[in-house]
Amino acid sequence: MNSRLVLLIKGELMRMNKYNVTTVSVVVAILWFLLLYFIDDVDVLASLLPFVIVIDATMMAAIYVGAVMFFEKSESTISTLLVTPISNRELILSKVIANTIHSVLSTMLIIIAFVLAKDVGVSWVMITLALILAVSFHSVLGFIFSYHSKDFTSMLMNVMLYALIFALPSALRLFNVMFKGEIWKYVLLINPTQASIEMIMVGFKETASYPFFISLSFLVFGGYALYRFYVLPKFKGYAVRQSGV
Repeated sequence: MNSRLVLLIKGELMRMNKYNVTTVSVVVAILWFLLLYFIDDVDVLASLLPFVIVIDATMMAAIYVGAVMFFEKSESTISTLLVTPISNRELILSKVIANTIHSVLSTMLIIIAFVLAKDVGVSWVMITLALILAVSFHSVLGFIFSYHSKDFTSMLMNVMLYALIFALPSALRLFNVMFKGEIWKYVLLINPTQASIEMIMVGFKETASYPFFISLSFLVFGGYALYRFYVLPKFKGYAVRQSGV
């Protein structure tokens, strides 16, 4: 990692704090904790806690990227950076890495709270790996939502539509409402939310099996493909549009 990228990551983290994204993420973590803390049924908590972690690491991660990009749009920050020696690759990676650091830490607050308060069993290595991959993938998705949204409200609507199409089927399977058959375990793995759930459940000490390794490959190679073949080529056009050219 070159020194310029490190500097950009620090700047992104400071910008997230400036735009109150960090404050919002901490408040959301506290709200999630309060929502789940008073659940005494162990089985219910065992289902709800991983799902909350998934939502925080996927939907919220995408929203945070979109929020920062729309704040930057109002300040013409991205279009200004285009005339500097900084490459588009560095700009994108700095946002993805900064958002991953920020979101993983805020989600870890929820997990640590439940480990201390409810004695929840966690594999720290696996949950950290799962969060990094899930957040990174959905941070890249956050760019796509921003590219195709006129304003922050329309971006939120796009995220909600994405949740209905991808997160809802995974939630219904997780809570054993629909998609119960064994075949759905594999069919739904083309869904990034389901892949994130498979990874995160292993972080809560479930046994790693074929779905885990398929999910791992999907998030790594799928995330890279989205970045390499869509987000990176489209970034300059997005930045130019923000400049009003």
